[in-house]
Amino acid sequence: MYGCETWSMTKGDENKIDVFQSRCLVRIKWSDRITNSKVLETARIETTSGIIRKRRWKYNGHILRKEADSDCITALTWAPKGNRRQGQPKTTWRRMVEKERMTTGWRSWQHARTIALNRDEWRTSVEALCAHVARNG
Repeated sequence: MYGCETWSMTKGDENKIDVFQSRCLVRIKWSDRITNSKVLETARIETTSGIIRKRRWKYNGHILRKEADSDCITALTWAPKGNRRQGQPKTTWRRMVEKERMTTGWRSWQHARTIALNRDEWRTSVEALCAHVARNG
């Protein structure tokens, strides 16, 4: 899972990774009727998508702690002008992180940045975010 911090994933991608993980763990067939949560609880491990999400936000914390005029911060907070092409936009890393940020109640990237500067507060916020997303999908 090298570099998974930068992967942009849809719900379908996360589901495929988690299903693969479940099948690899114990080779349970669908006819056995054992839920994924029960398998993970028995094995005492976290879902792969949850691990990827934690790594993504840990990486995001590194970005947010950089200098305000850094290229990383500019790319993260950049708001392009103009109209985009017709159709559904592609799932990008930035859009995915932006959507998850909104679920935490962080009003802006500046608010997230002030939290990220305190590493302990950031760590607990990321744990809460990952738990919230895992529960609510």
